[in-house]
Amino acid sequence: PSKPRLTSASPMPRFAANLSFLYTDLPFPERFAAAARDGFQAVEYLFPYEHEAGMLARLLKENGLQQALFNAPPGNWEAGERGLAALPGREAEFLQGIERALQYARALDCPRIHVMAGLKPVTANTLAAQAGVQILIEPINSRDMPGYLLDSLDTAEALLEHNPTLKLQLDLYHLQIIRGDLSVLLRRLIPTGRVGYIQIAGVPD
Repeated sequence: PSKPRLTSASPMPRFAANLSFLYTDLPFPERFAAAARDGFQAVEYLFPYEHEAGMLARLLKENGLQQALFNAPPGNWEAGERGLAALPGREAEFLQGIERALQYARALDCPRIHVMAGLKPVTANTLAAQAGVQILIEPINSRDMPGYLLDSLDTAEALLEHNPTLKLQLDLYHLQIIRGDLSVLLRRLIPTGRVGYIQIAGVPD
């Protein structure tokens, strides 16, 4: 008789041997028999894709094992990628990977696929923090620099709300032209801990 499928409704815990990390002294195809000899009823491993699905299905059947889990394609694993699900611009590749994973899941009668989200992209802030360098942003008035995208203190503060690793570079020349009332601004901003540097110059010259 066939072994019961592993489901969340199963009353007793059953253990799956992870063949990516166990029995690594053996060639991968021989690890199935080793797991069965040790009493495992199921196996998992990181990725099945370098092996033909029919061969894996045969190894499972020969050793009375169920495939419990494997991962969807993660992108370029060797280059450090760890999934595609949350990466903008990789949607088509992600869906192709899911289709491939489902083909294997059907062939292996596997009830679960782990979909990896991916890593946060390395940002300027991350690189700077690793180097022990503080990144500053500075509101600059659009009279002296027409078209400058950060010409508002409100916008700068909103950016800091979303990215607290940034600090404000307060140029009092620009702030006087943009907002005025500098003494009140300084009393409000300096205690927040968001000011990384202050520059002073006379206005208007």
